[in-house]
Amino acid sequence: MANEDALIQDELKKPTGDGIDRRNFLECMAWAGTGLVWSVIGGVPASRLLGQTPKGASGSIGRVEDFSFVQISDSHIGFNKGANPDVTGTLKKAIDRANLAAPSMAIPDFMLHTGDITQNSKASEFDTASQIIKGFKKDIFYVPGEHDFIDDGDQYKQRFGKGTVGNGWYSFNHKGVHFVGLNNCVQVDAMGNLGADQIAWLKSDLAGLSSSTPIVVFAHIPLWMVYEKWGWGTHDGEQALAMLKRFGSVTVLNGHIHQIVQKVEGNVAFHTAMATAFPQPAPGTAPNPGPMMVPAGKLESVLGVTNVKVVRGHSHLAVVDHSLAENA
Repeated sequence: MANEDALIQDELKKPTGDGIDRRNFLECMAWAGTGLVWSVIGGVPASRLLGQTPKGASGSIGRVEDFSFVQISDSHIGFNKGANPDVTGTLKKAIDRANLAAPSMAIPDFMLHTGDITQNSKASEFDTASQIIKGFKKDIFYVPGEHDFIDDGDQYKQRFGKGTVGNGWYSFNHKGVHFVGLNNCVQVDAMGNLGADQIAWLKSDLAGLSSSTPIVVFAHIPLWMVYEKWGWGTHDGEQALAMLKRFGSVTVLNGHIHQIVQKVEGNVAFHTAMATAFPQPAPGTAPNPGPMMVPAGKLESVLGVTNVKVVRGHSHLAVVDHSLAENA
């Protein structure tokens, strides 16, 4: 494995022919959602084509057991405009897809929903979303989006926030991995905010953990600054990220921007997911963010679900995005 890691490091240093090294080239490829399996090895992203079997690895990281989970995001139940007049239909298809194992992956242990379950926080929208999402065969963990907090979050907290702290943040452990669900949508002012209370809670939550504990953080708005002009970032996210730097393996999963964007900084890997409702334009390619029309028949190719695999002996998580247009 050490020889393989060295080869990856050397390969990433080679130029692509246009003055961009392969590390930056792979990072740029993530903006387009190229259908790759991403693995982070010692903080360096490596990729392989969907369907390729990953090479085995030796070693261990304590009590971590192999498992996989799935992420969906931005269902926007209640949205009924031209970008997608049938968001309930695409959400159902996403749930059906989430129930299936990806190639080389086990059946998911659970699902994360990273917010904007509804469009307008209406009780009827939450009812519809709940009915569809409960079709997933395993446990489901939620964090809210700003569309779920239009009414001060009452509907969300009654349905999905029971047992959480403050306005809906919490943590749990699963097979040796520590998961942290954050709410950065309560005080949205151009961009997301966590707030002093939540940051203090996070510091306390992480304090007793060994630096070898794998961490997965999930929230709606990206914790890192994807595109400040559109508010695609979290104002005080750096404070949370600073607490995570001591851990050897950190994966941060977000939604909100309705497209795949990936970045790696040290041992922290950031990944935003496709929506199940509608796409948004890539940063800076339109006057404003918002629902984006795509040609007839192409909608499902820009909507999807994300499978994440935790492998014993690896310090990274393999992240695989699947569009709803893919065959299972």
